[in-house]
Amino acid sequence: MARSCCICNKKIMAGRSIIRRGMAKSKGGAGRKITGVSKRVFLPNLQKIRIRLGNSIKKVLVCTKCIKAGKITKA
Repeated sequence: MARSCCICNKKIMAGRSIIRRGMAKSKGGAGRKITGVSKRVFLPNLQKIRIRLGNSIKKVLVCTKCIKAGKITKA
């Protein structure tokens, strides 16, 4: 089972974590400098719940946004 929502297909997203040092110019410093950039991932908030798909009941991963919006019917 992939780490994605079975309703809206929300998946893992890649991004960066940026490390800065120094004082901001607005606070009297010389400005913030980037000293390091590392890769990271943003994970969706997936919950394993039992839902009704047609006539069958399945246990699937669904994101909390779909649960709150009422896009599924719980078994």
